[in-house]
Amino acid sequence: MVNASRMDTVNTTSGSRPAAERLAVLIKAAFGLGAEQVAGLSDAERELAAGPAADLEPDTVLDALRERIAAGRDPLGDALCAARGAVGRRQLGQTLTPSPIVASMIEWAARQPGDAGPRRVIDPGTGSARFLVAAGRRWPQAELIGVETDPVAALIARANLAAAGLASRATVIRDDYRSVRIPPASGPTLYLGNPPYVRHHQIPADWKQWFAGTARRRGLAASGLAGLHVHFFLATALHAAPGDIGVFITAAEWLDVNYGSLVRSLLLGDLGGQSVHLLEPASPVFADATVTSAISCFLPGSKPDSMRLRLAASPDELGALSGGQPVSRARLTQARRWGPLVRDPARPSARLPAGHVELGEICRVHRGQVTGANAVWVRGQADADVPLRFRFPAVTRARELFGAAEVLATAASLRVVIDLPAELDGLADPERELVRAFIASAARAGAADSYIARHRRPWWRVRLAEPAPILASYMARRPPAFVRNMAGVRHLNIAHGLYPRDPLPGQVLDRLAGYLRRSVGLGQGRTYAGGLTKFEPGEMERLPVPWEQIRD
Repeated sequence: MVNASRMDTVNTTSGSRPAAERLAVLIKAAFGLGAEQVAGLSDAERELAAGPAADLEPDTVLDALRERIAAGRDPLGDALCAARGAVGRRQLGQTLTPSPIVASMIEWAARQPGDAGPRRVIDPGTGSARFLVAAGRRWPQAELIGVETDPVAALIARANLAAAGLASRATVIRDDYRSVRIPPASGPTLYLGNPPYVRHHQIPADWKQWFAGTARRRGLAASGLAGLHVHFFLATALHAAPGDIGVFITAAEWLDVNYGSLVRSLLLGDLGGQSVHLLEPASPVFADATVTSAISCFLPGSKPDSMRLRLAASPDELGALSGGQPVSRARLTQARRWGPLVRDPARPSARLPAGHVELGEICRVHRGQVTGANAVWVRGQADADVPLRFRFPAVTRARELFGAAEVLATAASLRVVIDLPAELDGLADPERELVRAFIASAARAGAADSYIARHRRPWWRVRLAEPAPILASYMARRPPAFVRNMAGVRHLNIAHGLYPRDPLPGQVLDRLAGYLRRSVGLGQGRTYAGGLTKFEPGEMERLPVPWEQIRD
């Protein structure tokens, strides 16, 4: 029996019950709060009621839950987070937005033209309905529509809406936002929320096809590497009409990466971007996910001459999302990355200290090669039936750089990458027979069918880059490792190679690597959900270096 003294099983992150039991209590609480009063209850949600039995005292626990919801808290959402844990929710892209950020986003929407406010509010990844509850309280006449694929989250969203007294004008649709049918509204619609962050590896092939085809029909380039939040921007462009309003908080990676170009194009086009507010990477935004975040404000159908870009040191600085420096449409269109413009719209290099230059002026930074099938091309040093001269010792795991500390002095512990020549006719007979036998074996293992292999000629040539004098890790939960490559090994795409633009003496390379090891922190990279911080080659090239001091 759950009583008032056992509220931890429902609305806090503690509690000793197993996750399944806690979810059962949570589901029963949701129905007890009136979840079925909100339109659109799905069969999957009804089936949850037939799950494991859970005891609940409505006169104690439910009353306490209503009081907390009335006070603006989200005990049901907190309980879901506790029961599933960060790892479990990461698969679904579930990260609940803190109330102060929700308030800032709603305040911006409220300041847009139109005395009556939005006719309806749509949250494309509803979660526990934090955005919809706050919007319903701000606009008493607005219709509230949530779209959510997870039946447990949808049920919790209904319970929160019902407990807040908003059931009569709320609907939760258990469907995918990309395919859901939403009828036209008689007034402006506000698209508001935190689209789920799911990386492209977890997006099914049919949805990637939808993404590519939909973008192509709108004359836009789309990449299969795009995360789910990029899909949601595109879906919003399909749903929205001129006069609508939009404000999303998402991972900030779309500002700079190639697959984010679609979002940048949409904000410059149909979505009518008004402003972007980037939160400092070192500033914690979400309690259970370390990620660099950006808030995008847009008015579909508008064509502003400029967008306001702003860097906020913390969520406390967001306010009504009214700050920022205007950057012209022409400059935004020409820029390959928007991150530097957000950080300093006037002059991206203005913040370099005296005597410093960007690392890119000294070295080109190149990510290592992709094999397309590591199980085939990466082997132990003695585990490959190809001539020795086609086996190249290589850094194939980031931990090999972290373990090397300052200098990679030997290749003895490394694996090799098999890199075969394009033309085989020039090989001597014994070599040619070995190589052809290996190629046939690789083909049988599927190496010729990978995406990478299908886009290189010939498919069996990996094309490793020459050894880089400095190797750097680029994705981890710790600052990058910068290692002098004294062993002269190659590297795969788990590392970057730093190649001097002009020949540099060994002692200068030593000092450069040493300075980078000491100075580069996580805040200079891009942090993803789950706490991984990544440095794209261009970001690493923008690192400031006291070149006058290092070279002398």
